[in-house]
Order: sequence, then C-alpha cells, then structure tokens
Amino acid sequence: MDLEELLRAMDRTAANLKKLEDVWERAKPFIPTGPQLGSDAQYDGLRAAWADLLPGLPPIDGWTITAPLPDIQDMGQAFIDCLEAGIPSTHVHDAGDKPEVDLAAYRYRLDRARRRAARSRLEQLVSTVDAALPLVLETTARDSLERLENEQTEEIEAAIGEIARLLGEDAESIDRWWDLHRHMRFSQGHDWHDIVAFDWPAVRTGIEAKSFGDSDPLSVPDIDLGQAASGDLTGAATLALPWERLNDDGFERLLYDLLRDIPEHQNVEWLMQTRAPDRGRDLSMDRVLHDGSGGVRTERVIVQAKHWRSRSVNAAAVSETVVAGKLWGPPLVRGIVIATSGRFTADAVSWAERHNSEGTAPYIELWPDSRLETLLAQRPHIAAAHGLK
Repeated sequence: MDLEELLRAMDRTAANLKKLEDVWERAKPFIPTGPQLGSDAQYDGLRAAWADLLPGLPPIDGWTITAPLPDIQDMGQAFIDCLEAGIPSTHVHDAGDKPEVDLAAYRYRLDRARRRAARSRLEQLVSTVDAALPLVLETTARDSLERLENEQTEEIEAAIGEIARLLGEDAESIDRWWDLHRHMRFSQGHDWHDIVAFDWPAVRTGIEAKSFGDSDPLSVPDIDLGQAASGDLTGAATLALPWERLNDDGFERLLYDLLRDIPEHQNVEWLMQTRAPDRGRDLSMDRVLHDGSGGVRTERVIVQAKHWRSRSVNAAAVSETVVAGKLWGPPLVRGIVIATSGRFTADAVSWAERHNSEGTAPYIELWPDSRLETLLAQRPHIAAAHGLK
C-alpha cells in the first residue's frame, strides 16, 4: 500500500476517533452510577451519533470498537435488580466504563500503527539530512548574510517537511523544532551553522524518540532464548560499545538514565541545553554517602558529558571544568564527574590526581569509556534502550 494513502486513512481515522471521544464526553454525565428509571432524549441522540460514527474506525490488527453506548434505562434497572437481589453491581459499572476503555484501547493501537508505518521512512529521511548538512557548511561561512539556496538546502527542507508529515502533531513537541524551521526560513550562513550545531542534533534525537513509544519493543532475533542458551556457544562477551551511534544529546540522555539507575544518586537533573555556548555542566545530582556508624549525608555532584571520539580529554579541559565548578552554587558543589565516551590523556589523569591530593573541593572523578562500559554491562537494559546493544 502506498505510504501517503495509508497516512491519509490514518488521519481520517484519527478525526473520526476524536468525534467519538467528543460524543463520549457529552454522554458520560448521563451514565447512571446507581438505581434509576427512564432514559433521556439528549442521551438517545448521542447514542445514535455514536452508532453512526463507529464505521469510521477500521480494524487495527483485527480489532475495532463495535459495542454501542450502553442503554441507560437498562443500566438503571440493572442497578435496581442488583440492589433487590443483594448482589454486587460491578458488572453494571463495567458496562458504563466500557466506551472509555474501548476508546483508549483504539487510540493506543492507532498511535502504535502510525509509528510502525512511519519508522522506516523516518530513518531514511534522517540519513538524508545527516548526509546533506556537512555539504551545506562547505559552501557557506558563518558570517555570510547571503541567503543560501542550493541542491542540498532544498533536499534538507523537503526531508524536514516529510518528517513533519510523518510525525503529525507530535513534531511540534520536539525540542528546537521551531528553531530549525526559523533558521531554514532565513537560510543565511549563521542560520545553517546553528542548524548543524544546535537545531538538528536536538531534532534528530526527538525524531528517534517519537519513532518508538514506551511500549514498542526493541528488535530481537527470532529464536528461543532458552534453547539457544542451552546449546554450544562460541566467542566471548565484550564490554566494548559502539559509541559512534550516539550524538552529543544521545550521550547525555544515556548518562541521565545511567545516573538515575544508581541507588546512591538522587534528584538527578539534566541542566543545560546540549551544545549550548559557555556550557560547563550538563547534569547534577545528590550523592548519598553512608559512614560506618549509620550516618548519612548527601553532597551535590555535577556531571559534565564529553562525547569526544576523535580526541582525548586533556588537562586543560579538566582544569577549566574545575575552575567553573568553584563558581557554581548554591549549594556548594562537592564533586565533579567528567564522563567521556573516549579517553583521558595522561596529563589529565595526573592533573586530577594532584588536585584531589590537595584535598580542596570539588573532588574530581574521571569516567572514561571503559568505566561507562563496565557500569552499562551491569545494566544492559539501559545500553539496549539507547541503541548500544
């Protein structure tokens, strides 16, 4: 089936579902919650409208809403019968709740089907923008005031437009979505540099998040895991992770989820906008410390993310972070974690060790890729959720 034809059908279905939801919101106050007699002309009209709208919901994976709105006269009498017989009226309440339950189930299925339909094409469009953006920067200077229009900018604008079509109203909630459109509209040199540095990394991450809902499973091989585990296995387990799959924003999101999963960390917050100018802190948390006598205290810790794959973090980068840390507060920052998907230079490690030996705050912790890989090996569900497994 043609993708656009399917999307049009889904759009019309969503419109019909919204009409049914509106009918239910108006009908719900008439649903009896106890014994009563008679019906209501207004409710009878809503019941007829509900029946007229039901054919506008096509089946999704073989299921759709078929039940009419309940007959409130029958419901009222059923409450009376239960009262006279001295039996629970749970089934009568369930009949009154069924329209809302059905509507929620259908919307869930419709949203899931739309994500499923759009996912493959979204991946293609993201790859298109990824490939075209570097070519745009090759032909324009940051301070250029000339409007840039060429094959690459047209390709990017077309891809973004199709992404908006695929995501529907979900696109508007993506971070920096409107900044991206504003910069494309002006299309000067500094606009395209801002798109590459700020807009697209955030939008790209948002697109990936919208492609998968919380209930969408990650792909797994078509095998019986128990039988496979009982067979002859070859090779060895590895800690190494494909860090190149993450962009800056994705690396910070991974750290956020990892830090929240460590029991000693509380109030983990994502502080700064990824790639924001003059940034020095990305995440913060309260670390709970226990002493041998049963005493407990907390200290504030700042985490700086450095998704550096082409170079190692040097002593200058570490010292700059520490200098900035002394200016943060209140409360006083007691610790700084510098986490990188790469390595630290030898002089960076020596600088941190020398600083820590002096006993002055903040205390520095260096987390290279090897430490992150060890932590994630103990939490494979986090690595898998971020596409590293």
